[in-house]
Amino acid sequence: MIVRLYLDKDDELAQHLTNTLNSPLDWPGGGELDTEHVAKIAAAAACDVSYDQAANGHLVDLFAALPLPGTAEGREFWASLRQAGGSAALNIVPANAGGPFFDRLIDGNETGIAGRVLSFLEGLNDDEHDAVAEVIGGALDIFGGARYLGKLWLRDAETTAWHVLLARRRMHKTAEDRERFLQAWRNA
Repeated sequence: MIVRLYLDKDDELAQHLTNTLNSPLDWPGGGELDTEHVAKIAAAAACDVSYDQAANGHLVDLFAALPLPGTAEGREFWASLRQAGGSAALNIVPANAGGPFFDRLIDGNETGIAGRVLSFLEGLNDDEHDAVAEVIGGALDIFGGARYLGKLWLRDAETTAWHVLLARRRMHKTAEDRERFLQAWRNA
């Protein structure tokens, strides 16, 4: 993780811990693990892990807004998407992605779906991109033009998938990597 957190008595996290949770910063008084240590661990986990998990959750939410596979509406939608997206659509259509498409997230393969989404979008030519946007936007139960809404969905899916891949890459960074990063910028 590149960002390092220091707990200050006056910062928002310290105030939340003391005022809302009624946890003094020196708890448990003389022990090796105190509230500040717990807060640092929680903040580091929230910054590093939750970012990846939140992005994955949002990617799932985007797919959840589309018609469900196996339903009459879903069969029609996914067939239309496959036709509009050509061979690139094979990356995400349920018949090709397989039943455990989203189960892979639970099993720890966070980047699998993100990679498929990015491969799908990269494989679309301009005409296919517009056609896919029209299909997706038409399926969304939101007020607005189908093509415009579909383009928003596609843009959101692309950015979110990128966030997943980027966050996954950062998980392997060490304190030495962080120091090397900071030193490079100090020397620039």
